[in-house]
Amino acid sequence: MSLRAIRVLGVKVTPGTLEELHREISRLIYQGKPGVILSANAHSLNLCQELPWLKAFYEQADLVYVDGAGVSLGAWLLGRGRYGRTTMAEWIWPLATYLADQGHSLYLLGNPPGVAAEAAARLRSHEPRLKILGTHHGFFAKTGPENQAVIEAINRARPDILMVGLGMPLEQFWILKYHSQVRARVFWEVGAAFEIWAGFQPACPAWLGRLGLNWLFRLMIEPRRLARRYLRGNLVFLVRLLKEWWAEHSPQNEAYTRSLPEGKPEEPAVQRDGQREAEFREFPGA
Repeated sequence: MSLRAIRVLGVKVTPGTLEELHREISRLIYQGKPGVILSANAHSLNLCQELPWLKAFYEQADLVYVDGAGVSLGAWLLGRGRYGRTTMAEWIWPLATYLADQGHSLYLLGNPPGVAAEAAARLRSHEPRLKILGTHHGFFAKTGPENQAVIEAINRARPDILMVGLGMPLEQFWILKYHSQVRARVFWEVGAAFEIWAGFQPACPAWLGRLGLNWLFRLMIEPRRLARRYLRGNLVFLVRLLKEWWAEHSPQNEAYTRSLPEGKPEEPAVQRDGQREAEFREFPGA
């Protein structure tokens, strides 16, 4: 049974506990068609407001877990419920044990050369029973012979789960464009997670993470690269949340709702999902 979906900034999110997420992963592996797992954080939801094809892809995804404190805050502020966040830096260790217990296999694709291989080595050290069928760095041409060679390497391995770390939104675009050619049961975008698992980037201290300040820790580590994403991006995300809250709770909206005939639901806003295919665009540089 799929997890219940909520909407934050109009984007589909499927919160769940670790146990529920693990069961859902196994369900996707055995469902008989490719499954897609995406992360929901302030950055990805901001991108969804700017890229119609990405928002449509989130709507099509099977599992969209809460990856950031901003989404947890947004869900609570909008009255969707209280949900904890699940970051890949922390989740991977209990996840590795679960995958090993179930006999599920992985393939790691992405991040700079050597990172995915080192991440695989550390995961095997943590959980020797874990099946990691291969790795490949993310510095390859995303079209043409080189891209095809990467796909063929994955197809020879035939993993249950292909983890893709190419950075947003390129990793989502690559999955969207090539999932029909790749013999994997589940496609999972993971960003820079391999670098943390491999020890190339320090993990956020647990106490800072409990405060929802993972973003601040990453900003201190890479201020030049992440300043725009976190300083401007988090502010934009908060403003968008407040606008959505006001649209749902303003007196004008309540008065309009009360004026509707009894038993007649408010007509939903026009959605663009019907134009989904026409809105997909080639991602620059893919």
